[in-house]
Amino acid sequence: MRMRPIVETDLDELQALARETGVGFTSLPDNRDFLAARIASTVSAFEERTPVDQRLYFFVLEDEEIGRLAGCCAIEGQVGREVPFYHYRLGTLAHSSVQLDLHRTIDTLFLSSDHTGDAEVASLFLRPEYRGGDHRHQRNGALLSMMRWLFMAEFRDRFPGKVLAEMRGVFDERGRSPFWECLGSHFFPLDFDEADKLTGLGQKSFIGELMPKFPIYTPFLSDEARACIGQVHEHTRPALAMLKKQGLRWEGYIDIFDGGPTVEAYIDDVRGVRLSRRCRVEVKAGSLEQSPRPRWLAATTGMAGFRSAWLGRGPDEEGVVTLDEAEARRLEVAAGDTLRILDTEEEA
Repeated sequence: MRMRPIVETDLDELQALARETGVGFTSLPDNRDFLAARIASTVSAFEERTPVDQRLYFFVLEDEEIGRLAGCCAIEGQVGREVPFYHYRLGTLAHSSVQLDLHRTIDTLFLSSDHTGDAEVASLFLRPEYRGGDHRHQRNGALLSMMRWLFMAEFRDRFPGKVLAEMRGVFDERGRSPFWECLGSHFFPLDFDEADKLTGLGQKSFIGELMPKFPIYTPFLSDEARACIGQVHEHTRPALAMLKKQGLRWEGYIDIFDGGPTVEAYIDDVRGVRLSRRCRVEVKAGSLEQSPRPRWLAATTGMAGFRSAWLGRGPDEEGVVTLDEAEARRLEVAAGDTLRILDTEEEA
């Protein structure tokens, strides 16, 4: 199993992944033309032909044995530069009456574009059959999530000061969003799936045009809708837990459609960025003993041909990591090359 940038020949597999993601997965809509454009944008970004503030880095998890894509993830270089990037910001308004000797604080939602210019980690999806199970599938989800920090650490000058992640909100057993039903549906003449699809396709101008500009008092929402504010879909909990371990925190921003939380951090404070380091590569013939549980995460240090995978051992005291031939082939490196390494046990 290894990570690599997506290429044009992955389009069919990427569309198959998009069909499996389910309701509320905004960033990966089942639209072939849109997905083809995402691939083209990624190819341009990795060739460094796209301006830094417009780059999309889209990665896929490849099962080399059968040539199948097991999952995907992405990094948006900067959000909101070309298309507005909206959230609700949870705030508080205070009201007081001297005559009645009363003081009340009420939670509110403000339409916000506060994250314009930040980087975003997005589009993380892992096919169910690659979650857990046999030893080959150990920590595939962690590989998808954490390799992005190695990439951002290695190419730090391509990214701004902050990074965020939008988390999928709560849906009931019928695929219905209580937050949307109580709020968004009153302002948009669309059902959730259609509004979500338009947003995923980058057509977001209708949000600023139709959503109210004044604060929304949350006591006007139903109990069911209020309970969704800042909460995640059950399938999103593992991804949220990994992001929290990296230091990303919820600061009161939520998705305007499903109420899911947006977590954020300064990139230089993210653990995977801070604790990763460069090591020199040595390669030995044959197969070396492997750790029963993957611990060391590695990524190549070149933009072109970027690869990432788990290693069976870490570097020695001199900062040299020894690979066997299979590992070197998987990462497409040779003796004398460099890797960016993260000890995930130390990181945890």
